Amino acid sequence: MTTSIYNDEQLILAARLYFLDGLPQAQIGKLVNVSQSKVSRMLAMARERGLVRITVPEYDSRNGDMEEELGRRLGLEAVVIRTVGGLRAEDLRQTIGYFAAPVIAGWIEAASRVAVAGGRTMQALVDQMKPSQPKHELALIQAMGNIDSSPGLYDAVELGRLMARRWGGTFLTLSTPAILPDPETCRRFFGLEQIQGVMNQLGQADLALVGVGTLANSVFLERNVLGPSDLATLQAAGAVGEILGRFYDAHGNECASPFQQRVVSLSLNELRRIPRKVGVVAGADRTQAVLAAIEGGLLNALVINEGGASALLKETR
Repeated sequence: MTTSIYNDEQLILAARLYFLDGLPQAQIGKLVNVSQSKVSRMLAMARERGLVRITVPEYDSRNGDMEEELGRRLGLEAVVIRTVGGLRAEDLRQTIGYFAAPVIAGWIEAASRVAVAGGRTMQALVDQMKPSQPKHELALIQAMGNIDSSPGLYDAVELGRLMARRWGGTFLTLSTPAILPDPETCRRFFGLEQIQGVMNQLGQADLALVGVGTLANSVFLERNVLGPSDLATLQAAGAVGEILGRFYDAHGNECASPFQQRVVSLSLNELRRIPRKVGVVAGADRTQAVLAAIEGGLLNALVINEGGASALLKETR
């Protein structure tokens, strides 16, 4: 028997034994009188001829009930991604990124200037975003200086470059550390024409994509930009969260701390003026920081997993 004379009946038999009866290909070969290597080819031909039709029930990747509840309680535009239990942190971020990417890509395509921050969940999101068409007039703008001298793949400068390449837009960088040694140095940096130009563009953004940090889970502590004594200072100042390198209290107001005048980033007041401010969050450990950011007008949209959304709803009951 050669592959050129396989008829529909033979292909259906092979497909039935494999897909419905679950027989191994070696056994199917004996029943159909072909070698095991030819069974795989017969199954492929069955699909090509339309004899095998694989159907999967529609899967809703978003929890609409939680999205509506968050909207009612917090005045929030929410994207709540369904996730299975027990995922590792990395897998949780990848799940959020995969299913939220089409939504956020649509928001980007409706914008003209996008302020971009960094973060691991943000990286998972950006990696999955695919524009429906180029948008050459789109401007992506780095919203915070570099955390240290060796930016990682999840830093704003790398994510902004990637997004600009995909959309065919432009990318404006803040070529400076995020936290400078002292307020005077920071003041001089803000006086530079190059920095002023980028900050002016950030002030005109109509969409911001930001991560939300906490004192216990901050990239600045992880990469030793801030140390234990800095953490103690921020705790004493009442800090519960961090966005764009700016630490804020339980009401979303920037804390008076030695770092307040040393950060090169979009200010929290300027962030408040952006029409759509999207927090991208994985997990429930940032609940207080997210709620404070919402209360302070720093976020009005949120991408989060079910576990994180559940913690927010529980806290607001």
